Amino acid sequence: MERRVIVEAKGLTKKYGDRLAVDKLQLEVYQGECFGILGPNGAGKSTLMKMLYGSSALSAGELFISGLNTKANPREVKARIGVLPQDEGLDLEFTVRDNLLLYSRYHGIDANVAVSRIEDLLKLMRLEDSSEQYVGVLSGGLKRRLGIARALLNYPDLLLMDEPTTGLDPQARLWIWNFLKKVKSEMGTIIITTHYMEEAEQICDRVAIMNRGQILAIGNPREMIKEKIGSNVVEIQLAKHELQYYLTRLSSQGFQYQVIRDQVNVYLANSAQVQSVLSLVGNLQVTTRPSSLSDVFLKVAGHDLRDEPS
Repeated sequence: MERRVIVEAKGLTKKYGDRLAVDKLQLEVYQGECFGILGPNGAGKSTLMKMLYGSSALSAGELFISGLNTKANPREVKARIGVLPQDEGLDLEFTVRDNLLLYSRYHGIDANVAVSRIEDLLKLMRLEDSSEQYVGVLSGGLKRRLGIARALLNYPDLLLMDEPTTGLDPQARLWIWNFLKKVKSEMGTIIITTHYMEEAEQICDRVAIMNRGQILAIGNPREMIKEKIGSNVVEIQLAKHELQYYLTRLSSQGFQYQVIRDQVNVYLANSAQVQSVLSLVGNLQVTTRPSSLSDVFLKVAGHDLRDEPS
């Protein structure tokens, strides 16, 4: 059965003066999936997201949401999407409930319908006890929940969330992960940006890894890890004078590896190969761990996430 395309980007480009933030990007996102856009600061994630929700004009290319051209149909597109930007843009001097009421007017939702919908969302986001509190006194986690409630107010076809858990404590982050899994199963399509690779593994059906305005790889997280890395990674700490000797030994046995500064990461198809690597490197400082999306980024981008400037 052919899947319905909710987002289609063709040659999507964004320039700020001479700086190319998004570079001729091609992308399709399907109905009912949680799609993650991953990468370091400066990769172009937030710029892409801003183009998706209409706060940043396209420099070139075409963008379609639910079959509508975003240039020709901006109002219709905005009526079909829910948005959680990095900065929620909440009115700190209004209560939780009043923030939602104000936003319902922005969408032109009937007053009686809005009151009922707000009550449902307060319960859904566990904000009933905070409904009459001023937003300025809320914790970061509660503000994020309110931002999500606001994004869901207009029953969107597509939910866009720019780094939804950045700055939250682990408990609040886990709550949002579980909530997003529930939302996806009930309402449809979600696109998130994140630089937390474990977040993408937890909640995304597919991910696109971005760097410097381009998509380097795209696919299901677990399938990408299996295809590009394998099941395990052996990290070997080496002095410069030892490097060539051990790389030659690893190559002679057909092992794939990557050199990152003073460390060699050896990528293994299965855990049975771990002992073979250990026997080659002897008493060197070694760490063995399961592979992850961070390893995929390292392999396709050629550097660590931490190497990118903010």
